[in-house]
Amino acid sequence: MPEILVGVSGASGMPLALCVLRELAAMPDVRVHCIISQGARAVLQAECGAGPELLAAYADHLYEPDDLAAGPASGSWWHGKRPAAMLILPCSMGTLGALASGATRNLVQRAGDVVLKEGLRLVLVTRESPLSAVHLRNMLALREAGAVIMPFSPGFYLRPQSLEDILLQTSGRIFDQLGLEHNQKRWAENNK
Repeated sequence: MPEILVGVSGASGMPLALCVLRELAAMPDVRVHCIISQGARAVLQAECGAGPELLAAYADHLYEPDDLAAGPASGSWWHGKRPAAMLILPCSMGTLGALASGATRNLVQRAGDVVLKEGLRLVLVTRESPLSAVHLRNMLALREAGAVIMPFSPGFYLRPQSLEDILLQTSGRIFDQLGLEHNQKRWAENNK
């Protein structure tokens, strides 16, 4: 059973985080772990008018963001969870910088650091725009360390009719990077 840890940091993109968590929870063979940072809680309130319980409802296990003694902060925990991967969605530039420098301060960042050192899959869905040279250097450093950098950049080739269509299409692309089967459409299927 794949184990996916979803770290939610304090950047815009909470509707996408909600969509991805909802879709992951509907996958019968996937166990979902979740960390919602303090910054994410404020953005979640601003974008969705709700608290962390909105996202937590779709997780099998929720970790406190400041609990650096929680399982995901240890490589040993991850070895018992394989196959496993971590998704940080949305990934703030602060979280990206912390991971690139190795100076982690909360459980989202520490777990991401552990995933990298253990050679597991780490997918970072960044949302900032425009990007500074510092952001781009941090992205390159993390890509070279093995992370997948996946900016939230919707595609319009499937002709989405709603925000929900865009969120679902992006969710499918994220699931591809996590190695999870899904039923979202792909470009080739729309152009037959």
